[in-house]
Amino acid sequence: MKLSTLTLAAIMTAGAAIAGPVAPADVVFSEGAVAASLSGQPGDVANGAKIMSSKKLGNCIACHEVTALSEAPFHGEVGPLLDGVGDRWNQAELRGILSNAKLTYEGTVMPAYYKVDGFNRPGKAYTGKAADGPLDPLLSAQQIEDVVAFLMTLKDE
Repeated sequence: MKLSTLTLAAIMTAGAAIAGPVAPADVVFSEGAVAASLSGQPGDVANGAKIMSSKKLGNCIACHEVTALSEAPFHGEVGPLLDGVGDRWNQAELRGILSNAKLTYEGTVMPAYYKVDGFNRPGKAYTGKAADGPLDPLLSAQQIEDVVAFLMTLKDE
């Protein structure tokens, strides 16, 4: 039986939807980069901007200045300015940095947003949502993809 391209695409899409997000322990890094989407879905630029400026989520602006998010208060100066970051790194590199920056930048103070084990002091009050079960990552797979999508819009002009 020969399958049409459309049928084959539908089967592959359904399989991806069933598979769900990549678990933090299953993320494949290559020189600090993560080539495959963690959620299997495209990122949402507007939600990525919200995550970056939300104190309850990524709170990226606590350490980084981002001109595109200038309406959000209290940008930090610990990390580099993120203007033009979409020209400096590709999606895979940004996904890797967000997932676990320590694999790219030894000694960085940037949190690993998609990691749940191997911490020196995990502090369950600060990491994840489960008090008695396995820890959740700081950001979900889709939230990582949303932030990557937003960061890719930050291009030098």
